Amino acid sequence: MLSERARATLYEWVKTESLRKHCEAVATCMAHFAHKTGADADLWEAVGLIHDMDFEQYPSMPEAGPATTAMAEAILAGEPLPAALPGHPFYGVAHLREAGWSQEVLRAVLSHADYSGIEPISPLERTLYAVDELSGFVTAVALVRPDKNIASVEVSSVKKKMKDKAFAAKVSRDGIRHGADVIAMPLDDLIAEVIAALRSNAARLGIGGVGV
Repeated sequence: MLSERARATLYEWVKTESLRKHCEAVATCMAHFAHKTGADADLWEAVGLIHDMDFEQYPSMPEAGPATTAMAEAILAGEPLPAALPGHPFYGVAHLREAGWSQEVLRAVLSHADYSGIEPISPLERTLYAVDELSGFVTAVALVRPDKNIASVEVSSVKKKMKDKAFAAKVSRDGIRHGADVIAMPLDDLIAEVIAALRSNAARLGIGGVGV
């Protein structure tokens, strides 16, 4: 299965538990949306698992511009690449290309980074873009609750925390809202689906309650 291969790659590249759990959370959301839309859940889960595989080792995020876009296009075109790449997610995608992953996967991973110049177009790409930051934010909402349980998180809880600029300050609220636009869903509906997805895998993600 692609998801098993992707998880092995993720765990080879990423040693930090928090980043592993983020990728697992995104993968859970991707599989959830794939099941709802009749898409390939194994493929979508795999993309979620590996979308941030290089972030621990190469966390730099380059400025958007012609040079960055040209590098992304060179990767997709199968052209020779320099030893030094712009940063995340270019190193990961270059590795995936050499490992024989499909163009569909390479493009999806590139498209989740605004600065790559690769616009999310397909349902796979749009869904990854929409759930990436939101899944992390919803996880954070669950973890600050006394019971640390996603089961007690509601859409209203998430929207209230979105108004608190000090909470998860690094997460772009505009990015979350734009994700809803990209996937063409009302924000409340997108949040509800992400909550439902994370509840289905709460124990593995560490948001199943205190002691779980």
